[in-house]
Amino acid sequence: MTIATDALRTFVRGRAGISMGADKDYLLRSRLEPQLRSWGMDSLERLVSHLSTDPAGKVANEVISALTINETSWFRDGKPFEMLRNVILPDILGRQKDSNLAVWSAACSTGQEAYSIAMTLRENPPAGRQWNYSILGTDICGAVVGRAQAGAYSKFEVQRGLPIQRLVKYFEQSGKDTWTIRPELRERVTFRQMNLTQIPPVMGPFDIVFCRNVLIYFEVDVKAKVLASIARHMRPNGFLILGSAETTMGVSTLFTTVPGTPGLYRLAANQLH
Repeated sequence: MTIATDALRTFVRGRAGISMGADKDYLLRSRLEPQLRSWGMDSLERLVSHLSTDPAGKVANEVISALTINETSWFRDGKPFEMLRNVILPDILGRQKDSNLAVWSAACSTGQEAYSIAMTLRENPPAGRQWNYSILGTDICGAVVGRAQAGAYSKFEVQRGLPIQRLVKYFEQSGKDTWTIRPELRERVTFRQMNLTQIPPVMGPFDIVFCRNVLIYFEVDVKAKVLASIARHMRPNGFLILGSAETTMGVSTLFTTVPGTPGLYRLAANQLH
């Protein structure tokens, strides 16, 4: 550990809530040192000095982007989308008179999750009613949000979890090895850059929130803060989907488990809006 890496880990936790132990110093160096020249710097010490004077500028944003993991794929892990189709939608549509639905895909990376949700909703319309749904995808990294908004993916990316039938149905080939989401699906999804530790007060409310594989990078106090903020942006009886290695248990009392569906939680009945 060096003074510079210690300061960088403190900066990352304060800015993005991400906890990185001293054992992650190698990751800090491997991700940041190759970019120093593009920032006009020759050492991590210079970077730390710059961040201390401009903690929210362009370089600060690029530091956070370099240290966040943007691993994603279409219909990732499968089970959450089965729960959406077989548990969540029947519940919501069974108690709502209208077919208005708002979904939030938090930490959406390059957009595959948000568009996978859109496909699932389009393929499961309410009987005898017109769908009126919207999906918001957010991520702390501006670069991946830009890619998500563009909705264009390489041949390699569309092959990761996307059945050929859906590729043909929902994409247009826009280049030799590029596929772009069709307008009728893209118009249902919007994206914005956002830090989960600084969620804007005016947003939502949402019926369903996907927040998968994010909390594992936070310490307990930050997890509790993020879950409390998410809860404030949800409708009564709203659903929260976490990653397989995440839980609200021992962290927040704002959500209750849904029996028989690991990873699925519901806003507690006593949470007033």
